[in-house]
Amino acid sequence: MSTQEAGARSAPEPQGGSPGRGRVWTQLWFWVVVGIAAGVVVGLAAPSFAADLKFLPDIFIQLIKMITAPVIFCTVIVGIASIGSLAAAGGIAVRALAYFLLMTLVALGLGLLVVNIVQPGAGFPPIPPDPETLAEAQADVAGGADEGGAIGFIENTLLPDSFVGPFVENEILRVLVLAILVAAATSMLAPSLRRRVVGGIDLFAKVIFGMIRLIMFLAPIAAFGGIAYTVGALGGESLGNLLALMLTFWGTCALFVVVVLGAVAAFSGFNVFKMIRMIKDEILIIVGTSSSETVLPRLLAKLESAGASRSTVSMVLPTGYSFNLDGTCIYLTMAALFIAQAGGQDLPWAVQLGLVALMLLTSKGAAGVSGAGLVTLAASLQAFGGEFYTTESIAIGIAIIAGIDRIMSEGRALTNVIGNAVAVMVVAGWCGERDDARFQAALDDPSLVRDAIEQEYHGSVENDLDDDAERRTERTPVTAGASSG
Repeated sequence: MSTQEAGARSAPEPQGGSPGRGRVWTQLWFWVVVGIAAGVVVGLAAPSFAADLKFLPDIFIQLIKMITAPVIFCTVIVGIASIGSLAAAGGIAVRALAYFLLMTLVALGLGLLVVNIVQPGAGFPPIPPDPETLAEAQADVAGGADEGGAIGFIENTLLPDSFVGPFVENEILRVLVLAILVAAATSMLAPSLRRRVVGGIDLFAKVIFGMIRLIMFLAPIAAFGGIAYTVGALGGESLGNLLALMLTFWGTCALFVVVVLGAVAAFSGFNVFKMIRMIKDEILIIVGTSSSETVLPRLLAKLESAGASRSTVSMVLPTGYSFNLDGTCIYLTMAALFIAQAGGQDLPWAVQLGLVALMLLTSKGAAGVSGAGLVTLAASLQAFGGEFYTTESIAIGIAIIAGIDRIMSEGRALTNVIGNAVAVMVVAGWCGERDDARFQAALDDPSLVRDAIEQEYHGSVENDLDDDAERRTERTPVTAGASSG
C-alpha cells in the first residue's frame, strides 16, 4: 500500500477548531433542503414559471457528467494499479459481481411479488395520451429496439470502439472497461515505473475532485429548479391518476432498503440507517436532481474516507452504477406488470418469470441519469415482445407512465445509490479491505468523513508543497558541502 493511501486510510482526527463546524447553515445539505422547500413553494404558487426551470438541474447534471468519466478512469486505475496484484483485484471484482447478481435477483423478485399482490394497474381506465407524450414514448420504444440482447449489449454497450469515444459520449461502462485495461497494463510495469504512473494519475484525480468542490456549490440551485419543475409541470391531478403505482413503488423501495439492505448491512456488521445518515448530502442532491450520477464523484471520496480501501471503492462503486441498480430493477418489474394490468392482460407466472430473466440482462448498463429507466423499460418489453406486449401497447403504456416518471426516477436513483453504498462496504468487509474502527467512527460521527475529505482533497496541495520545500531544505546543506569540498 502506498504512503498516500495509508494516509487516506488512517483514522480521522476530530477537527474541533475547524471554522463552521457545527453550524448548520454552513453545511451543503442545509442549503439543498432550502432549495427543495423553495422549489415546492414556487411550483405551487407559479406553476407556469416553475415548469420552465428544468434547465437548472439539466445544467448541473451536464457539469457533473463532464467530469464523471475522468473521475472513474483515474480512480479505477489508481485503485487497481496500487494493489500491484491482478489476482487480488480480480478477487474483489468476482465477489462484487456475485453480490450484484444476488441483489438484482432479490430486487426483481420483490418488485414482481408486490405488484402481483397490490395490482395497481387492475381496473385502470383507458387514458389516451397526448400526441407529444405518445411520440416521446414511441421514440423510447425505437431506442429500445436497438439493444439486440446479450450480444448487442457486449458490442454496443460494454466494449469501446475507440479510446476517446467513451469519454466524448460519457459512456461510463465503456470508460470502466478502458480503465481496467489501463490498470492491468500499469500493474505489469516495473514497481518504480508503476509508482510514477499511479502518482501522476492520482495528482490529476485531485484536480478533478477540486472541480467537483466548485460544481457542488450549484447543488442547492439545481435542487430548487428540479423540484419546482416537477411540481409545476405535473400538478395535483396528473399525480393523482397514478397514485397507487407511485405509492406501491416507493413503498417497495423503502421495504427493500429497510429489510433487505438492512439485513445485509447487519450481517456485515453495520447499521444501514447510520449509513444513510452518513450520505445524507448525496441523498438530498438526488431528491433535487433525480440523478444518481450527480453524486458518484462525491461517493468515491466519501466511502474511501469512511474506511473502504481505494481499490475496493474504485472497483465496486463504478461497476455498481451499471450492474447493481436495485431501484431500477424494482421499477422495471412493477412498470412492466402495471402496463399489462392496465391493458387487461393477465400474465401467467411462467411468463412473468421469463420477463424477470430477460430484465436480469437488460437492467445492466442502465445509466444513472433521470429518464434512463423509461428507455430500459422500453428495451425490455420490446425484446420480450409476444402477444402480451405489442409495439402499440408498449408505446401507450410508456406514455402513461411518463407522466410520473420524474417522481419514479427519484425513487430509483435513491435506492440505487443506497444499494451501491452498502455494496461497497459489504464487499470491502468481505475482502478484508475495510478499516472497521474507522468505519464505525464515521457512522457515529459523519462529520469525520467530511473533515477527512477536506484534508485529503483540499489540503493536499498545500501539504505536497510543504513536503517538497522540506526535501529541498534537507538537500541544500549536502549540496553546498559537496561544492565547497
